[in-house]
Amino acid sequence: MNNWNYFELGQIASIYNGSTPSTNNEDYWNGDIIWITPKDLSDQNQKYIIKGERTITQKALSNTKLLPNGTVLLSSRAPIGLLSIASTDLVTNQGFKNIVVNADILHNEFLYYYLKLKKNELNNLGSGTTFKELSKSTLEKYKIKFPDLPTQKSIAKVLSDLDAKIELNNKINRELEAMAKTLYDYWFVQFDFPNPSTSSGQAGKPYKSSGGTMVYNTELKREIPEGWEVKTISEWIKKDKNGDWGKETEEGNYQLKVTCIRGADLNGLNGNGELKPPTRFILVNNSNKLLENHDLIVEISGGSPTQSTGRLAFITEETLLRFQNPLICSNFCKALTLKEEKYLYNFVYQWNRLYDNGVLFGWEGKTSGIKNLLFESFVTKHKEVFPKYEIAEKFYDFVKPIQSQKQKNLLQNQQLSELRDWLLPMFMNGQVTVTEAEEKLNMAAEPSVEYKKG
Repeated sequence: MNNWNYFELGQIASIYNGSTPSTNNEDYWNGDIIWITPKDLSDQNQKYIIKGERTITQKALSNTKLLPNGTVLLSSRAPIGLLSIASTDLVTNQGFKNIVVNADILHNEFLYYYLKLKKNELNNLGSGTTFKELSKSTLEKYKIKFPDLPTQKSIAKVLSDLDAKIELNNKINRELEAMAKTLYDYWFVQFDFPNPSTSSGQAGKPYKSSGGTMVYNTELKREIPEGWEVKTISEWIKKDKNGDWGKETEEGNYQLKVTCIRGADLNGLNGNGELKPPTRFILVNNSNKLLENHDLIVEISGGSPTQSTGRLAFITEETLLRFQNPLICSNFCKALTLKEEKYLYNFVYQWNRLYDNGVLFGWEGKTSGIKNLLFESFVTKHKEVFPKYEIAEKFYDFVKPIQSQKQKNLLQNQQLSELRDWLLPMFMNGQVTVTEAEEKLNMAAEPSVEYKKG
């Protein structure tokens, strides 16, 4: 690192605050200019950002700075350290310090990775009583070390290639999930599953559209396919298992080492965000609480004003392969086992539809300010359509390889992320060269699988 430069960030980049136009002026909103908040970065969790939840108009630009494509966006409060790179001209709210680099000296992708490594340092530089904030002047004085521009670009390329592989897998997973969700809606919401009729010309055609018999159900107050039942959710469930938190370290009878899935980990388990469950130690006698293939995990306590409790994840053989230890859910969650394994994916997509439609908000209580899902009341009182076994089985057989491939992609992403996170500090500390890193990357590479959307 003897030939690395050492500068204050303000000497080699321009730093701009963001702002929020008056929300009382309708002329400032719903225009064609992208407006980014820290929540957009948290939700999207991608290196590049091209859109946010809201937009502003040209009139609003008098109160803020239009940032050029390639600007490094750094959240400076609540929380400090979220990062992204603008992939188009845009603006941000006041929760950012936006960095426009001198491209003759500093590469924006290199800076992105450098600041990502220094997140804790940046957080410690924040000040404030209500919440910590990183000021513009403090960031301008923040000193960074960096090599010559070609080396910066080479380092950024190695790390970017890893991120690109991860994002490709994420894209494949989104498309696979969309396929499964579309089929669920088609079969179990529109009731256009393959008609099992043996009548001439009807077999295999979309049931409802081809004239399949529909029967009015007085409990649901709508028509359902003939022969389908209406059941409470509890009638699908064979048993449930409470979670466990155990101990942080091995002590006494707490000898069984496990990975503990919390409510915060459920999205990551499903492939939507980071997954960093803690390692815990539980009583050996509590091994009956360990998660098994086809188990489901429901968040019982948590949520927020805009997010209900009741997030759901499920376990497959491929899920278990992503972890070195046996899995258990925390005591803020509950594990479920269904009576019939072949109803797993029908249950999952039906539960998620209820969750997405806000149904579970109506089944929450509060204890000491924490929202709790009234699980027993919900599953014993809420009723849903219960399809015939052969239709659920066909759906299971369709979705199982999709979910298997998704979990394999997530396992590969986990390995790629670990490699990237190992390389990042090694690069920034000058402990590994680009050539050495490329050799490591080639050793870790697997034969690529071409994916074609069906």
